[in-house]
Amino acid sequence: MSEPEIDIRLNPFPWFRSMRQNTPVTFNEQYGSWSVFKYDDVQRVLSDHATFSSQAYSGDNQPIGRSIINIDPPRHRQLRALVSLAFTPRAVARLEERITAVTNELLDAVEAQGEMDVIDDLAGPLPTTIIAEMLGIPIEDRDKFKLWTNQLIGSAPFEPGANPQRMMVNYYRQVFEARRREPRDDLVSALLAAQVDGEYLSEQDLLGFCILLLLAGNETTTTLLGNAFQTFDEHPEVMEELRADLSLIPGAIEEVLRYRSPVRLLLRETLQEVELGGQTIPAGTDVVTWLASANRDEEQFPDPDTFDIHRTPNRHLAFGYGIHFCLGAPLARLEARIAIETMLARWTDIRRANHDPLEPLGSFVLLGLRHLPVIFRKR
Repeated sequence: MSEPEIDIRLNPFPWFRSMRQNTPVTFNEQYGSWSVFKYDDVQRVLSDHATFSSQAYSGDNQPIGRSIINIDPPRHRQLRALVSLAFTPRAVARLEERITAVTNELLDAVEAQGEMDVIDDLAGPLPTTIIAEMLGIPIEDRDKFKLWTNQLIGSAPFEPGANPQRMMVNYYRQVFEARRREPRDDLVSALLAAQVDGEYLSEQDLLGFCILLLLAGNETTTTLLGNAFQTFDEHPEVMEELRADLSLIPGAIEEVLRYRSPVRLLLRETLQEVELGGQTIPAGTDVVTWLASANRDEEQFPDPDTFDIHRTPNRHLAFGYGIHFCLGAPLARLEARIAIETMLARWTDIRRANHDPLEPLGSFVLLGLRHLPVIFRKR
C-alpha cells in the first residue's frame, strides 16, 4: 500500500477514492495488516464479531485493552449493559440544560474579543466538562485529564518517559478509594457498586471503563465540532441556511459525520481464515476498517464528495456498526447540536480568522484539527 503524495492527515479522500476503485481490500506489507475501504466490506467486518474480533489489543494488560471496545461477547454484552443506562437518549436528554449552560459560559468568556479558537475555547472544554461531571471528577482536575487524553491519542506531546495512561490509572485509583469510603451520585460510584454474575468488577475492568469513557466522551466530540465548523467555513451558504432554520442542524451534524468522519478507522483481528472483497485473509491477522472511506463510498452515497445537509438517507458508519456501535452517540449529537445552535444564535459572520495552513491532529485514529481560529460579530 503506497503512501499518497498528499497529506492524508488533512485530506485522505482522494487516496480513499483510489483505493476503493483499485484495491478495496489490500494487504499492507509494512504493518502486516489488511485494509478495507468500501462501505459493504467495512460494514461486514464490524457486524461479524464471530470472525472479526475486537480483542486484538486486549492482551497487553493495559486498562484500555480491557474496555468494552476491545472485548467480544458474552463479556462485552454484560459490561456494556452496566453503563448503557447512563447514555440512553432519555438519560442524555436530561443533560441538555447543563450542556447549554456550559456552552454559554465558554462563549461568554470569548465574546468581547470577537475571536476564538473553536477547539481550545469550545470544542475541547465542553465535552470534557460534561463527561468529567458524569464521572464525578473535580472541576479543578479537568484540564489535567484533557491533557492526558490528548497525549493518549497522540494530539499533544509529552515528556520522554512520561506515561499519561499510568498517570490516569494512579489518579483513578485514588478516586476509587474515595468513592468506596463515600459513594456519590456519579458513574464511578455506580460502577463500583455494579456486579456481573454476582461479582464486582475487577480494578482493571473499572480502569478500562473510566479511561475509555473519558477518551471517547470528549475527544471524538471535540473532533466532530472542529470538523463541523471547518466544513461550514468551506460552505458559508450552509451556515446561513442553518442560522435561518435551526431545525436543520441535526441533519447537518449527520452530514459532517459522514463527510469528515472524526474517527477515520477501527481495528479488528480475524479469528479464522475469511474471504473478503475477493481476497483471502488468514486467521490471526489485523484488519483496518477505514470508516472515513466507507462514508464516501460512491455505491452508498450519491455524489459522496458533495457536502449536502439535506442528504437522506444518510446511513454513515461514523459511530461504527454492530455490537460496538458508539455508546456515546446520543451525547455527542446533543453536545454538537447545542454548541452549533448557540454559536449561530449569538454570533454572525463566523469565519476563519486567517488562511494559515490548518494543523492536523497527530492521531492515527482521529481525523481533525489541532486548532481552528475564527472571528465573529455579536448579533
